[in-house]
Amino acid sequence: MEPKSWTSLYPPDVDARMPVRHASLVDAWHARVERNPDSVALAYFDGELTARQLDEESDALAVALQSLGAGRGDRVGIYLQNIPQYAIVLLALWKLGATALILNPMYRRQELRRLVDDSGAIGLVCADTDVEELTQTLTEGTVGWLVSTSALDYQTRNDPRIFPTTERSMAARQGDLVELVNRFRGSRPAAVDLTRDDVALLAYTSGTTGPPKGAMNTHGNLLAVTSTYGAWIGLEPGDVVFAMAPLFHITGVVVNASIALLADTTLVLANRFQAEVTLDAFAEHEMTFTIGSITAYNALYELPHATREHFASAKALYSGGAPIPPATVDRFEERFGVYIHNGYGMTETSSAVIAVPPGVRAPVHQPSGTLSIGVPLPNLNARVVDAGGTPLPPGEQGELELSGPAVVPGYWNKPEATSATMPGGRLRTGDGAIIDEQGWVYLVDRLKDQINVSGYKVWPREVEDALYEHPAVHEAAVVGEPDDYRGESVVAYVSLTAGSEATGEELITFTRERLAAYKSPRTVHIIPELPKTQTGKIRRNVLRESAAADAGR
Repeated sequence: MEPKSWTSLYPPDVDARMPVRHASLVDAWHARVERNPDSVALAYFDGELTARQLDEESDALAVALQSLGAGRGDRVGIYLQNIPQYAIVLLALWKLGATALILNPMYRRQELRRLVDDSGAIGLVCADTDVEELTQTLTEGTVGWLVSTSALDYQTRNDPRIFPTTERSMAARQGDLVELVNRFRGSRPAAVDLTRDDVALLAYTSGTTGPPKGAMNTHGNLLAVTSTYGAWIGLEPGDVVFAMAPLFHITGVVVNASIALLADTTLVLANRFQAEVTLDAFAEHEMTFTIGSITAYNALYELPHATREHFASAKALYSGGAPIPPATVDRFEERFGVYIHNGYGMTETSSAVIAVPPGVRAPVHQPSGTLSIGVPLPNLNARVVDAGGTPLPPGEQGELELSGPAVVPGYWNKPEATSATMPGGRLRTGDGAIIDEQGWVYLVDRLKDQINVSGYKVWPREVEDALYEHPAVHEAAVVGEPDDYRGESVVAYVSLTAGSEATGEELITFTRERLAAYKSPRTVHIIPELPKTQTGKIRRNVLRESAAADAGR
């Protein structure tokens, strides 16, 4: 890959071509343990695990999962928040040559069942509080066993802001994770001859089109991102990485968890994001790096007792997943003295592949007022193409296309979708972009209907399908509305069947029973008739303009 103009913007110690030094994530993990086995690898409130202890815990769990039938190539779901067990399960599965199916624990019922069955997962690790519901949801599906765990384990502080009760729920029938680890403690799984082509993570995304598809993130993909991004942010032994992004999201599992686990750093976990707890953890553990959605940073900003001292140890703060208004970055820096750097990645690129260099202020694209998302990282080829795939010159707007070792080989069991989205291995992102003469990338338009809520991708059809289950709904259309806090909010426009009655609040409650909370509309407009084309197709663009006008009032 030839050097590009943007390499002149790279940090001094970052090479335009960075080799990957390990054959698999397991090799990289073992190298970390050998380098410094007694360094703290995980911190969770007042609990800690050294690299050696984490290695032993994951060895024992790997043997336990093997006794349940897990092996090379099998998919096993992880349905957890940011707790130490997430890292233990990841390492255990990778040591078996199995694939971790990362699942959002906000998913419920059919939206969860569809992903699990599509993946063919044979088992699932979940919180003990979810065992009863999951047993019902997954019955007669592909999942043959459940292992549960408690978020109370691996710490003793029991912070009431995170743990409203210290009572434990009943464990899954196949066992509690900690009990299984203790039962198999001292055992080690047989080594598996992994390659960079083995699939490490199966992460479902709506991608650039259609319903969710499982992106096959390989060991090579993750190694490419963790090595380049680690060098980019200047990660050093002794650094402290706070997992602000959820680990069930590609950003959290790769650029928070994996990047920290494979280096001589400490990964700090604090369960589900809670602003006050996060702020305390920054100070207690002397956080040096984190990445999260702009929504999380906004929540920290709104805490009246937050001061510059909470961020005093930070070397670099990054945000990804949703566009950041320039005014938000300026306001945050003025109060706390730290600049939020933009980053960009997709599930199909195994997280961050474009980022603002540390210590550099991103320029603003003057015609659109858009803050740059950064420059392409080492080993990434980025270009802007027209509708036919022809590259466009600097400064012209088209579709952002990416290629390189971070781009996944395809979607699970979806060759047609793979061919359409990644022709010749080149990822058509669906994002409208401009790359200037220096190599700065700007996202300037949304080419698809997908909605971006605090970094989470929402496909309108899924929300519309939930609305259509209500007997009073005649027609429904869902669009994104600009939102200073979340990036975008989900807004629905609904017409009712003749003689029926329903309120917007009633329909919001109805969808929340069927979807994750972030997918449910924040606003439902009841209107007599939805605008349509002459052929009867609902005109989302008209509704989107209406939503944008409402947001601007």
